[in-house]
Amino acid sequence: MYLGLDLGTSELKALLLADDHRIVATAGARLELGRPQPLWAEQAPAQWADALHTVMAQLQATQAEALAQVRAIGLSGQMHGAVLLDADGQVLRPAILWNDGRSAAQCAALTQAVPALAQITGNLAMPGFTAPKLLWVREHEPALFARTARVLLPKDWLRFVLSGEAVSDMSDAAGTLWLDVARRDWSDTMLAATGLTRAHMPRLVEGSAVSAWLDPALARRWGLGTAHGGRVAIAGGGGDNAASAVGMGIVRPGQGFVSLGTSGVIFIAGAAFAPRPERAVHAFCHALPGRWHQMSVMLSAASAVSWAARAFGLGDEAALLAQAATLDEDARARAPLFLPYLSGERSPHNDPHAQGVLFGLGAGHGPADIAYAVVEGVSLGLRDGLDTLAPPDDALALVGGGARSLWWAQLLADILEVPLTLAEGGEAGGALGAARLAWLADGGDEAHVCVPPPVRQRFEPRAERSPGHRARQARFRALYEAVRPLFAA
Repeated sequence: MYLGLDLGTSELKALLLADDHRIVATAGARLELGRPQPLWAEQAPAQWADALHTVMAQLQATQAEALAQVRAIGLSGQMHGAVLLDADGQVLRPAILWNDGRSAAQCAALTQAVPALAQITGNLAMPGFTAPKLLWVREHEPALFARTARVLLPKDWLRFVLSGEAVSDMSDAAGTLWLDVARRDWSDTMLAATGLTRAHMPRLVEGSAVSAWLDPALARRWGLGTAHGGRVAIAGGGGDNAASAVGMGIVRPGQGFVSLGTSGVIFIAGAAFAPRPERAVHAFCHALPGRWHQMSVMLSAASAVSWAARAFGLGDEAALLAQAATLDEDARARAPLFLPYLSGERSPHNDPHAQGVLFGLGAGHGPADIAYAVVEGVSLGLRDGLDTLAPPDDALALVGGGARSLWWAQLLADILEVPLTLAEGGEAGGALGAARLAWLADGGDEAHVCVPPPVRQRFEPRAERSPGHRARQARFRALYEAVRPLFAA
């Protein structure tokens, strides 16, 4: 039995996986996001610890026998967040998250200071990444920066809680701007540019390797591994998207997925380091040894749908999607356009100042038109990202909370003009991948562990819809270019 823990932005998920690929149980605990100032996004790590104890209590209540069989734990989580610890391992401030946009000036300074930045890291300096956040702290909170003895990513702070060990994996570390991504090692050049050294960094392992061992006191408290002496390994794990790829069996070059989570992601696996920073493509290490991936990322995907449902009084996400689905093709062509840049944007714009825009409202538009515009806007943003990547070999798997809507899945296949598949366990995302990485760390064979889950449904793009969607895509792109000068004004 293997336990996967996925620390997302809005929820910590736990998943128990049997060695016959059955998902035995899941549990979740909601998380709150703090936005104390414009562009800021923070969470207190103590909230993650509380959520960890909550999900373990949920599993204890119903799955005590399964917990006793657990041999290893895998970790997945939101990338890029900066958790600052002092010399005693105490958290110094709330974690600055992936969707925090405060460090645009520091990105420019870092790019100027290290002309080879894109070649070393495979990426542009963006406010979402970790290194610019530390530059911001050094400039605005110098006393706190001076006390910083260690910087951990969110899931790696959970590992620290579980084991007392400071370790990260290659896929998550690739999102810091401190990793030499081709060499899969920390870059002394990038660390020095932010006033740090290797001593501030966690030890690095591959995602499928043993990184640490669970604290025996926690093993006894939760009844983990008692059937085999209570010694429970912790795998290196992965950043949320790399872990999701492992969960969906996306381990060979050319395979890929679309994630409709808080953010929106298109992920294409590769056999080599293939940076494309001029289009704001992310080139990261995969969570498995000797592999890399390309990724386009938009900062607001399903979260834009949640926001619109609240802001316009349209109920919850499901209710909004149901309203959007009522529009016929003629009404869709007349619907407003929505730029979904509620937290700035990454791929392909690298624009922390980008904002959400609802354009083209008329007296005849109603709630269904707005609902459709929002869902379509997220989908058009994903198409912008897809066009920056190497083309996938075949269908893209669809994962994340947004994958629950079959109507949205078909709309997205039409807009992307790529087949999409909905597989068993797709909603589990990173938690399933984390459990599989735990299985690999326990000696599992990749060919047996990393199999694609059974496909429940396949969505083929409808060629007759393409002209209409392409016309809307052209207007969407023109709208962004037209209003872009106003964002930073």
